[in-house]
Amino acid sequence: YNQIKIAEEDQHKTTFTTPWGTFCYQVMPFGLKNAEATYQRAMAVIFHDMIHDIMEDYVDDILGKSKTREDHPIILR
Repeated sequence: YNQIKIAEEDQHKTTFTTPWGTFCYQVMPFGLKNAEATYQRAMAVIFHDMIHDIMEDYVDDILGKSKTREDHPIILR
């Protein structure tokens, strides 16, 4: 989550105030309404050629699949 940048024109929508000042997020924080869907879509785009073949992804879990113990470290690279 914390590596997905928020568009500059949308950063003001994440503004919050503390005793030390007013701040806004520049990257996707946990807990935003569509954060999970945005993250899931990013994973699908990044790993589209591997999903259902050598890996599965679901929300914030990624699973590497191999047929043998020897192949598993190769897949995880």
